[in-house]
Amino acid sequence: MTAATLILLAGEVVFREGDAPGAAYLIESGKIEVSVTQNQQRLVLSYLGAGDLLGEMAAIDDAPRSAEARAVEASVLTIIERDQIHERLNEADPIVRALMGSLLHRYRSGLLAARGSSGIVSANSPGPKAAVGHIKLAGQAVNKFRLESQLMGAIENDELSVVFQPLYEFASERVVGFEALTRWAHPERGNISPAEFIALAEETSLILPVGQYALRKSCEALKALDTEFPDCFIAVNISARQSAVPDFAELIEKQARMIGIDPRRLELEITESLTLDYDLVRALIERCHSLGIRISLDDFGTGLSNLGHLHELEFDTVKLDQAFTRQMMSNERCFELVRGIVNMIHAIGAKVIAEGVETREQAEKLRGLGVEYLQGWYIGRPAPPEDMIGFLARVGMP
Repeated sequence: MTAATLILLAGEVVFREGDAPGAAYLIESGKIEVSVTQNQQRLVLSYLGAGDLLGEMAAIDDAPRSAEARAVEASVLTIIERDQIHERLNEADPIVRALMGSLLHRYRSGLLAARGSSGIVSANSPGPKAAVGHIKLAGQAVNKFRLESQLMGAIENDELSVVFQPLYEFASERVVGFEALTRWAHPERGNISPAEFIALAEETSLILPVGQYALRKSCEALKALDTEFPDCFIAVNISARQSAVPDFAELIEKQARMIGIDPRRLELEITESLTLDYDLVRALIERCHSLGIRISLDDFGTGLSNLGHLHELEFDTVKLDQAFTRQMMSNERCFELVRGIVNMIHAIGAKVIAEGVETREQAEKLRGLGVEYLQGWYIGRPAPPEDMIGFLARVGMP
């Protein structure tokens, strides 16, 4: 099990009354008894089971534990770190935070009422069970907390990996670079979709260590190619949280220099949501350009993208979303739209990378439109770093 899991035998204590606040716990299996002790007698307030959240109130308001929690039977708990909870609360809607404050006040008031003026809890006191903050999370919330904690463990235990998908250049007729893609092989669920765990990481500060890991592995891969392919580049995706880190461009340069590669061999791919903050991205692009680091706009043409991204920000390349590439062969209107997008990108001085290329016919059509780079399964699937030399040594399309 990962560091994010607590395994208890029957009779073992999770926390005691008066303990300093720490983590909360999501009960995966087993049964937990919550009780208080008064006049040397123990009064059981609640029994909690799978799907219940335990100890979250003290983690939220940093108050000492108001009860004891003990395993009645063998139990497995997922640890929800205090910082995880506070990070989500800090980013919640102000109304939600106000409601949480009201709930906390009611919780503490309920506990005092349960104890009574004498300080003794009575089984007949109003709401003794409410005083322990009994919460059963909805399925989606349970899965998010669980996966977030497991992702923290995966980062700590080096369970992530980075694969590299080749980028083909028409001008040189060969693979000239790669996109770095982070993967997670979960010990129980198998491969977790990046769409799931990257999106979760972007909701929290976990995207920072995930992004740093991808950057380090990319630099190491480039270093291994130094002798035979010193001009190869790798594109690394960055998030809004990464860009908000002070001197982010300098941190990239420092990482590259530390491993011994020229930072100009790196390219940053900026997601559409990030480009909405023009001032932030403009400053980042200008600083990266001063260091020789290229900038690409990812997945243009879908989602949140708009023409303002192109005329406001100086991208070196723009990635045409695979939805267009896949439909243009069977839909003439889509093909003409792709032609217009390519011409527009060229008109502002940027180059085009077409994603999702799966056939020679698609590749030749895109060549005819003046697209500079191709990416997709026709060129090559994402592969481990040891396969990169094979891609780079090949001349011409498959």
